[in-house]
Amino acid sequence: MPEQVTVTVDALGGDHAPDVVLEGAALALAEDPDLAIVLCGPAETVEPFAAEHERCRAVATTEFIAMDEHPANAVRKKKDSSLVVGCRLVKEGEAAGFFSAGSTGACLAAATLVMGRIKGVSRPALCTVIPSPAKPVVMCDVGANADCKPEYLVQFAQMATIYTERILGVSDPKAALLNIGEEDTKGSAFAQEAFGLLEANLPNFVGNGEGNDILPGTYDIFVTDGFTGNVCLKTIEGTSKTLFKALKDIFYASALTKLGALTIKGGLKDLMASVSPDTYGGAPLLGVKGACIVGHGSSNATAIKNGIHTTAKIVREHVSELIAETVAAEAAPKTVQPNDAEPAAEAR
Repeated sequence: MPEQVTVTVDALGGDHAPDVVLEGAALALAEDPDLAIVLCGPAETVEPFAAEHERCRAVATTEFIAMDEHPANAVRKKKDSSLVVGCRLVKEGEAAGFFSAGSTGACLAAATLVMGRIKGVSRPALCTVIPSPAKPVVMCDVGANADCKPEYLVQFAQMATIYTERILGVSDPKAALLNIGEEDTKGSAFAQEAFGLLEANLPNFVGNGEGNDILPGTYDIFVTDGFTGNVCLKTIEGTSKTLFKALKDIFYASALTKLGALTIKGGLKDLMASVSPDTYGGAPLLGVKGACIVGHGSSNATAIKNGIHTTAKIVREHVSELIAETVAAEAAPKTVQPNDAEPAAEAR
C-alpha cells in the first residue's frame, strides 16, 4: 500500500499560475488517494480550493516572489511568500516535500536556506530527466551550480545514481562525465581532474560521454557542472521545439501534406510524448532535507500534476535519506593527480 505523503505546493509558481496550479493539484489529488496537499498562496485563491478538496489544506500567504527578483535577497526579505512558506512547512515537518514552478533561483535559495542541506553535501544539485525518444537520460547538475570544483561532481553523480535507481527504476545505471571526447585525457584541466575523481570514487562510472551520446541514451547518467548542464538542456529543449514547429509547418503547407500528416498522426503524438518535459514535471534539487521539485515556468496543468506526483515519489522512495546514508556519511573523495603533461583538448 502506498505511503501517505503530504506535499506543499506553491499556488503562485509559474507563468500561468494560479489557474494551472490549481488544475494540476486537483488532478494529482484525484489520481493519488494517498496524497495530501498543503496549498500556499493568497487566501482568496487557496481557501476556496481547499474547501472543495478533502485532502487539501490552505495556508494563506501575503507575499510573492517574482521571476525577475534577486533570488537570495527575495527569500530573505519575503518570509511570508508562498515559496518560502512552502519550504518552511517542510522544515517544520508539516509536509515531506515541496513543489513550485516559480523562480528557479528562488526555489534553489529557499530550499537550501530554509529546508537546509543534508549534512556532508557540499552543494545541492538540480537533476533532470532529458527528454529522449530512446530512453530516460538523467543529467546532473543543470543549473544550481554554475561554478564547481571537480570534487562536487562526485557527489552530483552519487546523488543522480540514487535518483535514477529509485525514481526511474534503472538498476546499476551507467554514469558518464559530459566531455568533448571519450579519452580520459580530453577536456579542460577541470574535466580531467573530475574524471580521475569519478573513476576513483564512483563504482558505476564508465568514462567520458559526449554531447552526441545524450539523446541516443548511450549512458544512463551524464554528470557535469551546472553551467554546462543548463546550456546543454536548453539547447536540447530549443532544438526539439524548433524541429516540431518546422514539421508542423511542413504538414500544414498543402492539402497533400495534411493528408500525409493524418497517416502518421499517432506516431507523431507518441514521439512528442516521449520528448516532452511534462512527463516528470520538473527537476529535483538533490542534497536538501526533504523532496524539492522545481517545475518549468511555462508548466501546464499536466506538468504541475506530474511534478507533484514526482515529489511524492521521491518521498516514498526515501531518496533524501539514501543520499544522507551514501553521500553525507562517506569520507572525503579519494584524491588523484591530474594529467599535468596533457594540454587541454580543443573541441572538434
